[in-house]
Parts: sequence; structure tokens; C-alpha cells
Amino acid sequence: MKKIETSNAPDPKGPYSQAVKAGPFLFVSGQIPIDPKTGELADRTIEAQTKQVLDNIEAILKTEGLGFDDVAKTEVFLKDIQDFPVMNALYAQRFSSSVKPARQTIEASKLPLDVLIEISCIAYYE
Repeated sequence: MKKIETSNAPDPKGPYSQAVKAGPFLFVSGQIPIDPKTGELADRTIEAQTKQVLDNIEAILKTEGLGFDDVAKTEVFLKDIQDFPVMNALYAQRFSSSVKPARQTIEASKLPLDVLIEISCIAYYE
């Protein structure tokens, strides 16, 4: 296994890695909407927070020469499932290849720093 890190995504705030390469897979830890440049949370809207989370994931994927087309599975955690349509529209813009990743979306009553969204994923090296 190999630890993957980039300064273009938030530093982990606990005993975990931004991502781990294991065999032909990249396991990306749950990303929350922290701007890695400022260390601050994105605006308190689902639009801004979803965009920042996807930007963070993209930065980690790029570190390994991967992109959204290489993602096989995602897990989306929403503070409020009513935010699903907005999140889904922004998500669809990034995951636009013909083969979409498998996905589960869960409403979670409490996320780190009381954010509105967290997304993790597994990508595949071809």
C-alpha cells in the first residue's frame, strides 16, 4: 500500500490518509468542503460545498494521473436528503462519462464540522 497526498486538497485532521493506493485501486477518504488554500469551510450552501468537495476529490485523483472517469464507486453523505437534487445535478456534471460510478447516498445527522456533505470514492487504475 502507498499513502497518497497533495497540498491541493485539505490535510487530514486525524489518523487517516487523503488516499491510499492498494493494488489497482485508489481509496479516497471522505472529503468535506474545506478549501485547501485557506483552510476554511466553503460557503454554507449545498452548491458551494458540493463543488468544493468535488474539487478536493479531483485534486487527489489528479495526483495519481486519474480523473472522475476512473472512479468506480462513490459514497455520498448528506446532512439533509432534501439537498439530493442540487448535489446530484453538480455531481452529474463531473461524472459525465458513459459509465457512471456505482453510488450510495445516505442522510447523516451529523458530519464533521457540521458540513452539509461528505463524499468518498474508489478509483481504478487501468
